[in-house]
Amino acid sequence: MRGRFAILIVANFVLMSTSGIGFASADDEQPAWRSVGIDPLGWNDGPVEEASPMNKTYQGNAIFQIHVSYVPELGASRMSGTITLELFEQWAPITTSNMIKNIESDIYTGIFFHRVIDDFVTQAGDPTCKKLGFYPVTNPECGSGGTGTTIPLEHDDNLSHVDGAIGMARGQEQDSADSQWYIAETEAHGLDPENRNDGGYATFGIVRDGMSHVRAIATVPTSDDPTGDEDIENPFSFAGRPVNEVLIVTVDLVGVSDPDGTLRGISQTQEQSGGLFSFLQDSSGALFSGGFIVALLVVIVCLYIARIDPPLSLEEQDVNLTLDAVLIE
Repeated sequence: MRGRFAILIVANFVLMSTSGIGFASADDEQPAWRSVGIDPLGWNDGPVEEASPMNKTYQGNAIFQIHVSYVPELGASRMSGTITLELFEQWAPITTSNMIKNIESDIYTGIFFHRVIDDFVTQAGDPTCKKLGFYPVTNPECGSGGTGTTIPLEHDDNLSHVDGAIGMARGQEQDSADSQWYIAETEAHGLDPENRNDGGYATFGIVRDGMSHVRAIATVPTSDDPTGDEDIENPFSFAGRPVNEVLIVTVDLVGVSDPDGTLRGISQTQEQSGGLFSFLQDSSGALFSGGFIVALLVVIVCLYIARIDPPLSLEEQDVNLTLDAVLIE
């Protein structure tokens, strides 16, 4: 009886000891960039803000960067820059997942902005828009190409075409968006669904840094406006192929927005708590090691106690033996 009781104690102790051990989960399969926290304080070249939930950055939203190379005006030297954007995954899960998939598939590397209209949008995302030898010679499908996988039109009341918004280009069918996207160089609320009778266009993110490059690209000389002069506008501009290549060097997922500092190890809770909490945080490694040693010793002692006693012979048992059955001759 004593042995069985000891075994029960050991079993409970083992269960309690292992309850805190982590097992493989979906989080372990997340890409490496998901664990990189981006500090919003490093963003200082954003769009003009208006009253919108899109002004605020949200913990854990994917951050990606477009590295561009362009000639801002005729006769100027080629320059490069980086445009940083946040994806609103909580409001546009389908569209943002599609964008993330395309970025991870590396379909945007080496393509160019094929449609640029000043005071409206700069459009890219067509994997067929790559120069063939010398720009502007390109694939005849440039401007109408994609991956062949379309997604449904996705709207959310928190999203609209504010300055710097990124949206999905599509055909006449509402659910025809594929890989092409555009960045609003100014507010473009005429594309919002409530202002149209064709369902409008889906926005799913916003420029957080590098908006000056978006504005510079919007005014490059194009087939519709070869001067690139902002004071000379073509009211019928709709194609806007840049005269000089506006190259997308790479598009990379670089991390997630981390305004709380959680991923950067400077969460507000930790900063403000101090005292015992900070001590426990700082000494967690030592506490774990010490606790493991103590637990191991306890297990060894319990196992020693838990030796099952050998069965007693009839002579060694209590003389006041109670029989469970009587044999009748």
